[in-house]
Amino acid sequence: MPAEKKICLSAVGLTKIFGFGSSKTLAVDHVDMDLYEGEVVSIVGESGSGKTTLAKMLLGLLNPTEGDIYFQGVKRDISSHKKKQEYWKNIQAIFQDPFSSYNIFHKIDAVLLDCIRMRGGGKLPKEKKVELMTEACSFVNLKFAELTNKYPFELSGGQMQRLMIARIFLLKPKILFADEPTSMIDACSRATILDFLMQLRNEIGMTVIFITHDIGLAYYVSDNVFIMEHGKFVERGSADEVILHPKAAYTQRLISDVPKIYEEWDLSTV
Repeated sequence: MPAEKKICLSAVGLTKIFGFGSSKTLAVDHVDMDLYEGEVVSIVGESGSGKTTLAKMLLGLLNPTEGDIYFQGVKRDISSHKKKQEYWKNIQAIFQDPFSSYNIFHKIDAVLLDCIRMRGGGKLPKEKKVELMTEACSFVNLKFAELTNKYPFELSGGQMQRLMIARIFLLKPKILFADEPTSMIDACSRATILDFLMQLRNEIGMTVIFITHDIGLAYYVSDNVFIMEHGKFVERGSADEVILHPKAAYTQRLISDVPKIYEEWDLSTV
C-alpha cells in the first residue's frame, strides 16, 4: 500500500453474536481490518461466512457485540440519529436486491431529492435540483425526463441498480459498500454496473468494498481481497497474491469451484 494513502475505516476486534446460550451463533469473530482511501476491496466468502454481517456493522446498521470501529482515525460514535445521518453522508451502500432497496411509496424524484438534501442542497432553486438530478441520471445512462413522477418498481432490475448508482453520484460518499450488486441482474447489465462503479471511484476517489461470493469478480475489480470463512479472515492480500497464489485451503477450494468451460465440471463437492 502506497505510503500517501490514508486509512479511512478500521475495525478492531469486531465481533457479532446472534442469540443466547446454547443457541447463539458467532457470525463475526474478532475481525481486524483497515480500509484505505480510494482503494477497491472485495470481501469474499460463501453464504453464512459473515461477510454481510461485517458490512452491516461497518455501515452502522448492526451493533457489534464486541470491538471498535474507527472512521478517519476517530472512534465512531453513532449514538444519536443526527450522528448516524452525518456518518451516512460519508458511508453508503448498494444492496443485492434492487427491488427491496426502495420505499415503494416514494417516487424517483423523492429518492434523488433526498440525496440532494443530505448533501445540504435542500434550499437550492428547483431548476438547480432538476439539473443535478438530470446530471446524476445521465451518468448512468438514464434520462431523468423519462423517470420523473415514476416509481422505482416501474423500472427493470438493471435500471433500479443504475438509479442506486445515480444516488451515490449525488451523495458522493467517501466509502461505498456494494453487497452482491450484480447478482440479480443479467450479464450485460452486470458489466455496465461495474463500469459505472469504477468510473465513480476514479472521479471522486471513493473507497469501494465489494461483498461477494464471486471470486472472479473480486479478482477483476479489486486492489486487495479478504477471504472470509466462519466469521474470520483466513487470507488477505493483493488480488494477485490471493487469487493467483492462494495459501489457505478454503481459498483454493473457492477457486477450484469456479466452473471452467474448457474442463469437465466436477460436481462431487456440490
